[in-house]
Amino acid sequence: MTMRVTDRVREILGYYDGEQPGVKTSLARLLMQGRLAGSGRMVILPVDQGFEHGPARSFAPNPAAYDPRYVFELAIEAGLSALAAPLGLLRAGADRYAGEIPLILKINNANSLGTVKDEAITATVRDATELGCSAIGFTIYPGSDRQYDMFEEIRAASAEARAAGLAVVIWAYPRGGILEAEGETALDVIAYGAHMAALLGAHIIKVKPPTSLVFDPAARPAYEKAAIPRDRLEDRIAHVVQSAFDGRRIVIFSGGPARDDAAVLEEARGIRDGGGFGSIVGRNAFQRTRRDALQLLDGIVTTYLGTA
Repeated sequence: MTMRVTDRVREILGYYDGEQPGVKTSLARLLMQGRLAGSGRMVILPVDQGFEHGPARSFAPNPAAYDPRYVFELAIEAGLSALAAPLGLLRAGADRYAGEIPLILKINNANSLGTVKDEAITATVRDATELGCSAIGFTIYPGSDRQYDMFEEIRAASAEARAAGLAVVIWAYPRGGILEAEGETALDVIAYGAHMAALLGAHIIKVKPPTSLVFDPAARPAYEKAAIPRDRLEDRIAHVVQSAFDGRRIVIFSGGPARDDAAVLEEARGIRDGGGFGSIVGRNAFQRTRRDALQLLDGIVTTYLGTA
């Protein structure tokens, strides 16, 4: 049964004035899927960690997740907005589960064995259209030695994706350059990364939840003069969302390393109350047993629906 697009989703689609109708259709599909359909929020299951960190580190805590069909079924049963993954994983399930969950093809990926932090192009827009995807996903590392090449790569991929009617999701993960480890999640740095992703043409922006630190000395006077609040997570989320064209781009926040349910749900409340559009939760979902994962994902969805 087709659901009529809600006023809230229509409002969000209006943020993308001048965009290709096909892209807006893909965005609408993502926003009208699952239990959060029509709310303007989304929860996405990303499963690229096997590429990034290795199979045992990713799936040994819950061996059922070695099977790509498991994560398809988890996302579908939990009523999520989409499943995001590299090419091979999506190919292993896109046919069997066609039409049951929107797909986001992660077209660049890294691994943990190299000494240089970089991402290779591992899939194409044509792969995404053949799989029936609604969007492509791409990681950028603002601050890294490779950042300008990455910007050019996503410019080209974004143009091709938009011509094919696909939305573009950018994972904005600042690192390298002047950044120390604590700076990668500093408020000013996360906001800067989100803004760059918006400027690069992202329709959906994925960033990490920011800490209260302002890392860049050149940015501190601006934060102090404007008295930008940063003590509470919801205030920090609001600043990051504001940095993405004053909230006129969808900004979602990563789930991070495995934590207990209470910590994950508390963070989701902060994202919700700060005006974030949702979460992209991987390891905190598929590393749990199916029952525990469904319980956690239900809690996250219920939180974004405003009933928890």
